[in-house]
Amino acid sequence: GALLALSKPSGLPVLGRPGDLSLDALLPALRRRLGLAAELHVVKAPAREYSGLVLLSSCYHTTKRLQQFFTNARRRGQYPATYRAITVGVPAEVEGEICTGLCWQQQGDRAMVVPVPAPGRRSLARKDVKITLTQYRVLSAMGGCALLQLQPRTGEWPLNTSTTPAMLPDPCNLSSCSSPAFPEQLQVHLTLLLCPALGDHEHSSHVGRVLGMPFFLTPGTVPTRTQVLDEELLSRLGLSPRQLHRLPLHIHLQELVLP
Repeated sequence: GALLALSKPSGLPVLGRPGDLSLDALLPALRRRLGLAAELHVVKAPAREYSGLVLLSSCYHTTKRLQQFFTNARRRGQYPATYRAITVGVPAEVEGEICTGLCWQQQGDRAMVVPVPAPGRRSLARKDVKITLTQYRVLSAMGGCALLQLQPRTGEWPLNTSTTPAMLPDPCNLSSCSSPAFPEQLQVHLTLLLCPALGDHEHSSHVGRVLGMPFFLTPGTVPTRTQVLDEELLSRLGLSPRQLHRLPLHIHLQELVLP
């Protein structure tokens, strides 16, 4: 069946309520404009706040085969999706891995994804916490910001050992990992690197600074707020502090591996 690739802007959800603007709601008009007889199906798309590559198919069976391919690739320990991100701050290492448990946590009237560095065996067994891994590589850096390549995975800690995640010799051996369960995984992992994504107004407040040195603030100890940028970076972006809340999240789905 036919495949179609397009680029989704940040802030556009894949699905939405009836009457809301979403990628799914735009598919019928796109099909008519392209003159396709069959309906279009979403094979792969980034989360709402991410921009980037969307893969569509006009064949139901092709859609299912490709979705199964992505699932099998993750189970084989491959990274079928590659993202790019602009970060505020430059990682100490040029490349590496961020590996931690993640879970949903209610904070006031909203649910947020928070890191769980040493999850208990029961929470892992109940799947309240999932182990997550992101491989990263710094592609370039300038002016206190960096362009990173990110490859995320999600899986489970091996429950047949008594070791904690931090003690595992291979801390993220995710040979049987499942599909990503947390749309904010990359944002949380970047804050653990102390380099939040540019435009991250959800998690960037978890990175504080003392005498210019960044440190991680436990979720729940600080309120969510619009990302704070220094005057020099604001000037380079051509933004005023009042315009910062409009700055979109700079995480982009750059590449998908196909069979």
